[in-house]
Parts: sequence; C-alpha cells; structure tokens
Amino acid sequence: MAHPRPHPQQRPAVSAGGLALPARAGTALITGASSGLGREFAWQLAAKRCDLILVARREAHLVDLAGQISAVAGVRCEVIVADLATDAGRTRVAARCADRHRPLNVVVNNAGFGLGQPFLGGDLKREQAAIDVMVRAVMELSHAAAPVMAARGRGAIINVASMVARTAMGTYAAAKAWVRSFSEALACELAGTGVQVTAVSPGLVRTEFHAAAKLPAEVWPRLGWLSAETVVSQTLSGVARGKVHVIPTWRYRVVEAALAASPRALVRTVAGPKAWRGLTCGQGPVQ
Repeated sequence: MAHPRPHPQQRPAVSAGGLALPARAGTALITGASSGLGREFAWQLAAKRCDLILVARREAHLVDLAGQISAVAGVRCEVIVADLATDAGRTRVAARCADRHRPLNVVVNNAGFGLGQPFLGGDLKREQAAIDVMVRAVMELSHAAAPVMAARGRGAIINVASMVARTAMGTYAAAKAWVRSFSEALACELAGTGVQVTAVSPGLVRTEFHAAAKLPAEVWPRLGWLSAETVVSQTLSGVARGKVHVIPTWRYRVVEAALAASPRALVRTVAGPKAWRGLTCGQGPVQ
C-alpha cells in the first residue's frame, strides 16, 4: 500500500548543524522505518541527502517507501527485513552497524510497540518481545555502531524514548526509562569522540502506533497531539545542538517538569497501570 508523501523540499528545512551533513551526507540506518516516526525520520534525513538503510519486519512497506524516497529525494535506499524481537534479526542489523567498510553516519533506534495488556495475566512472550525490540535491539545496535563512529570521529545515535518513561505504566514505560538512562550513559562514554547520542521523549504523536495498540485516540486531549514532522524536526535540531535529551514542544517540557517534581506515589496513582487499564486491549507489534 502506497504512503503518499510531500516532496521534502516543499517542507521547512531542518538545519543539519552538528550532524555535519555535506552534499552527500553519508548513510543513516533507521529501525521501525515502515511507519510512524521511523518513516518520518527517513524522509527528513533523505531531505538532508542521507542515503538510507530502512529496517522493519514488513517487506512490502519498506520496498514501497524506499522507492518513493529514492524517486523524490534522489538518495540510495537499502532495505533490511528483520524482526528485532529475534536474535537473528538483531544480529543481522547489528552486523550492518558494525561494518567498518560501509560506515554509518546516523543510527536511529526507533522500533517499538505498545503492549496493550496488563503485566499480570498478560502474554509473557509479548512482554519478552517488548524487551527484545525496545531494550536489547537499542543496546546491541548501539554497541555495534558506536565504536565504528568513534574511530571515524563523527556520527550520531538517536534513541526514541517516551514521555511515559516518567510514569509507572508497565513494561513499555520501563523499557523507555531504560532507553533514556542508557542514552545518557552512552553520551558520557562517547564525550569528546565526535559522536552525538540523543534520546527523544515524544508524547502523543499522530502515527499508526495508537491504532495498532487499539488505544482510542479520542480519549486524549486534542492539545496533547503532536505531528511526526514536529517531533523529528525538533529531534534533529537537538542533535545538531548537541543535546542529550530532547522533549519536543513546550507542552511536554511542562509535563516532564511536573512529573519530575511530583511524588512518585502521586505518579503511580495518576499514571500507573490501573489508571490506564481501560484504554488498552492489545494487538501485534508495530516496527
């Protein structure tokens, strides 16, 4: 199924800044590239003249997207069909990240999905898959890419966390809290190498994510929704400015400050599993 997309040059340009992107800006690998934020990262990085490696489980979606981007932006697009919930899938993508003969300039660890189930009584295999996709894959791909980037003295690793990292909303929140903490630690280790590590914590974003997890969009306030374009453009701007953590828009920066200042007992009450159980009823992963 085609996904119509405006020509990147018809949209506001995002400064390449610290990404150091020349006329041909190197190569960016994006997981979860077939939809949502991953697809938006692909379009915006293509607009910066990055060749792309698109990673996801759904081959037809990837091939379709690669064809569109190549035709519109004139960049090369490679497709890797891989399920990051499997050892084989992660190993395949990590091998590409570690390839010193074809080094990557940017790695975007974006793949993820909402579990849509309580932990107690939920499907354990689904919980394990969430850890594989949103924790193990981030760790293993970063571990593969970072030494190559550091040896070259340049590169960027972008890890998609979430505002729910400050909440007590089950395995998804825990995984995203790990992503945020891990990104900060990795940024410290890579300080002075020329490699930028940035975690982005978006709030509600208008993508396929909530529909795939069967989370009804109408229960959320309209003011809370962000566009994928806004989230990605602010993330890339943050990378260019050397920011380790990006929270897109002032609205969510206020929410972040409120959550950080609130007693954890209050957070558990208003943003814990019981408060949100009625909104979830689960479906397959989105990568």
